[in-house]
Amino acid sequence: MYDRQVGWVLLMSVLMSVTGARSHAEMSGAATPPGRTWKLVEEMTPEELKAVELRTDTPRHPQFPYMPAEAYPFTPPYTAEEMGYRLMEFTQRPRWSCMFANVWGSISAQGVLMSPGRSVTFMDYPEPQGVAAEFAKKPGEEMYRYLNQNTFPPDAEGSQRMTIRYRTDHQHVKKEEAFFYSPSIRRVRHQVPFRRQDKFPNQAQTTDDATGRDAWEYSWQLIGTDVLSHTVRFPVTRPTIVLGTKGDGSLHEVQTATIKLMGDAYPHYTRDGGVECYVVEARAREDWLPDYYAPRILYWLEKHSFYPLRIEQYGRDGKLAMVEVRLSEMFNPPLKERGYGPLFVLYWDIASDLMSYNIRDNHRVKQWKAEETEAFFNPDFMRRQWYLDLSVKSQAGVAHPELFFLRPPLEAGKFPNLRPIQLTADVAARVNVQEKAGRLVFEIESVAVETAAVKPPHVPQHEPAQRVLSPAVLPSDAYAHQEQPTVPTAVR
Repeated sequence: MYDRQVGWVLLMSVLMSVTGARSHAEMSGAATPPGRTWKLVEEMTPEELKAVELRTDTPRHPQFPYMPAEAYPFTPPYTAEEMGYRLMEFTQRPRWSCMFANVWGSISAQGVLMSPGRSVTFMDYPEPQGVAAEFAKKPGEEMYRYLNQNTFPPDAEGSQRMTIRYRTDHQHVKKEEAFFYSPSIRRVRHQVPFRRQDKFPNQAQTTDDATGRDAWEYSWQLIGTDVLSHTVRFPVTRPTIVLGTKGDGSLHEVQTATIKLMGDAYPHYTRDGGVECYVVEARAREDWLPDYYAPRILYWLEKHSFYPLRIEQYGRDGKLAMVEVRLSEMFNPPLKERGYGPLFVLYWDIASDLMSYNIRDNHRVKQWKAEETEAFFNPDFMRRQWYLDLSVKSQAGVAHPELFFLRPPLEAGKFPNLRPIQLTADVAARVNVQEKAGRLVFEIESVAVETAAVKPPHVPQHEPAQRVLSPAVLPSDAYAHQEQPTVPTAVR
């Protein structure tokens, strides 16, 4: 009898150890299906969790309680909020003094190129370089000055725009003021500021998209991790592009297939050339941004620099409204991981199927002398019509619709319960044809305009349940199929 009891005890011990080992394996991420690149927080390994801090009740700054108390740029483990502050380094405008060729344009759903432009752009950014300079300012103080001298199209040549950026808070809400010079009237005009939610004419992005957001206006949560392999994609009709990425003003031809997400110098690519990212959610705080047009934003942040490679905006109805993707380059090596900047930026407004791009080409770090700053970065300088440096050139713009970038990948199978994606049938058809052809296609058959939900691949049953967006956050009918009148589609 004693031997039998001992046997049962040994058997139960073995079963408990096996069960415990399996539970630990599942908790450590071993249960993640092969080939799946994304993980929820619950699936992150203990090693991965060492680098992050999941609690939200962190100490606050004594002077600015809306900011973390820890000194920037923070140390591991990082909270989601601290990741949000780190991504502030990487707006379209570099956080250091420099010059570059700025190229932009858009394409409509019908394949019409719109609003092409090119300028030479100059940034005067105070020390210290990086977003730390902003945190050192008092609300209302000037942060930097930014001068655009337009060179294309011909009717815009000679026009100039100078922007002054300010540190903001609840009391000091003015982010920018701008001055515009037009050679036709030979005057400098003080412009009315753009509203943050306003889109630029014939473009997909808003003012906030183009100039950056402040982390303290949002609440932050870590969703999980992912590996990105594609962001900005070139069509098969554009196998090469001419770029100036050497920092010396020279231009050289590059195979588009060889352009990497974080540039050639990035040391952390996966074996397959992907980039490991944290996926964080930012929700607009009502006390800072009441009725904000994009109340929920998802960011894919490169794990070492927190550079945003993919940004998804969700509208007030809860649906995916806009996707922004980037290809970056190391422009300022002395800043180490904070020296990355956008080389290509692509915006896709899903409702209108309108895409816009920005290219920051031929970038050069530039330290301005005090007398140069005083002379060049003030509104009166623009009256002289002096071009500061015409050697800053670019040939990277899109001259024909056939050369335009592909729509960003939808990544529909990732975090399916947290990313409600719905496309109209027209847009879904264009996306499907694009993926098959490897380029934008405009000659497709007319289809009825109705909402089509993008279905993710089958999710295995053993995966942990994901957090579902609560009805308190989104309207109860946010994802309901809405029948629309059938109308013909005029697609060229």
